[in-house]
Formats: sequence, structure tokens, C-alpha cells
Amino acid sequence: MKTPLTHLFGALVLCIIALVGYGVWYAAITSQSAAAADLQERIDRKTESANRIASARAAMAEIAADETAVQNYFVPEAGVVAFINDLETRGRAQGATVSVLSVSKGAANARPTLLFSLSVRGTFDAVMRTFGSIEYAPYDLSVSGLSLGKDATDTWHADFRLLVGSVSASTTPNTL
Repeated sequence: MKTPLTHLFGALVLCIIALVGYGVWYAAITSQSAAAADLQERIDRKTESANRIASARAAMAEIAADETAVQNYFVPEAGVVAFINDLETRGRAQGATVSVLSVSKGAANARPTLLFSLSVRGTFDAVMRTFGSIEYAPYDLSVSGLSLGKDATDTWHADFRLLVGSVSASTTPNTL
């Protein structure tokens, strides 16, 4: 038979082994939990970064449409003929004749511009409506040097200069 002291010592050894095992197991679980928390933090950062990228791409797509709309307010160097045709069409729609006397590049400054010298002929009403139609056309333009007169044949004419915002031929909208 074993003595109670041996039983006590055996129980104490088993208890110490259980406590040491529990401590090792707790340390392993704690380190794995810390590693899992670190991975979760990395996943959260990556998810947040992916969400910001997706948001930026969506904003860029939305802005691209706005950029295209803004670019339409400028006359590209290659689109001068189409712009002149638009001016002449506006005149015909109002019952006047629009003549382009000259076209040149504006002064070399920060923004490229085109300088048009125009003449509008017709009745007073047609000339003024055509001038208004051109002045309020959906372009970046300003009118300078307006001269209004009447010919000997009772035909009115308006001579003026247009400074039109332009874009170089190499300028294209940036889209993703």
C-alpha cells in the first residue's frame, strides 16, 4: 500500500504538470490569437485600401464624363472647320449670312486661344439674333470690337472679333 504522502506527492506532481500544460497551452493560444488579430488588422487595412481604390475609380469614371463635357466648350485646333460651319449654320438659322474674315492663333499665354474675325450680314433683326446666338453659344468665347452699321442697300452688318478658348490637338481626356 502506498502512503498518503505518496498520494499527495503524486497528486501534486499531476497538478503541477496540469498547470504547466495549461500555461503552455494558454501561451500557444495567446500567440495564435495575436497572430490572428494581426492578420485581421492587415485584412481590414487591405479591404479599406481596396474600398478607397474602388471609390477613386468610380469618382474618376464620373469625372471623365464631366471632363468630356468641359472639353466640348473648347474648340480643338483640328476642329476649326467644324466650328466655322457651326457659326455659319447659326447665321442661316437666324436669316443672316456669317462670313469668317480671318482665323489666327491667340497670343501665346497660359491658355491656347483662337482669334476669329467675323462679319454678319442681313436685316437688323437677323444680324442681332445671329450675334446673340454666337455670343451665347456653348463655347469658351468672348466678343471684342463690335462694329454695327448699315450699307447703302439697307443691309445691316456686324463686324466683330471672337476670342475662343482652344485645346491643342494632343490634349485628350484622361480616363481609366
